[in-house]
Amino acid sequence: MLRIHFLQEWFHLSDPAMEEALYDTPMFREFSGLDSTKNSSGECAPEMHQTKKGNQWHFGMKVHIGVDADSGLVLSVVGTAANVNDVTKASALVHGEESDVFADAGYQGVAKREETQNIEVNWHVAMRPGKRRALDKATPMGAVLDQLEHVKASIRAKVEHPFRVIKCQFGHVRVRYSGLTKNTAQLHTLFALSNLWMVRRTLLTEARG
Repeated sequence: MLRIHFLQEWFHLSDPAMEEALYDTPMFREFSGLDSTKNSSGECAPEMHQTKKGNQWHFGMKVHIGVDADSGLVLSVVGTAANVNDVTKASALVHGEESDVFADAGYQGVAKREETQNIEVNWHVAMRPGKRRALDKATPMGAVLDQLEHVKASIRAKVEHPFRVIKCQFGHVRVRYSGLTKNTAQLHTLFALSNLWMVRRTLLTEARG
């Protein structure tokens, strides 16, 4: 902690800026005796994993959430290592009272998985981007399919709002801990707070009434 304090003074950093610098600057972590991707034994946290997204490699975890299409509120949160396929957690994200579920292309094949066979819902999974780009929108069928994908995306967009809240309102842009359990617990709290944030006006109105 003393070394971190010295770094703050030397580089005129606030507490949030110091935290960012420790994540982003290997030299700062080395000087402070910290490594955000390793545990106390000096080994990478066994629950966290490396995965590639686009042309970039990321180390850490992934959070999967289920969101109510009407209210936009988060109903379920599941934390996994970053290399876990989204579709494997689909059954854990539904609560059993849905009639329709909208999901992105990462959930392709969800209806055929063993763990979803007892879930009676209509799955609406986005077409893979490459396949959608290949649609001939000049034909009636191509135009209809493209419009259907647009409708799916507009409904599915509700799932992005809670992520925006925890990033913009609560400043959560990186995991805080090296292990999966603590990070998942923190994310449960953050998404609960995001629900409160999104209904804050309704709650204030009811309190005044």
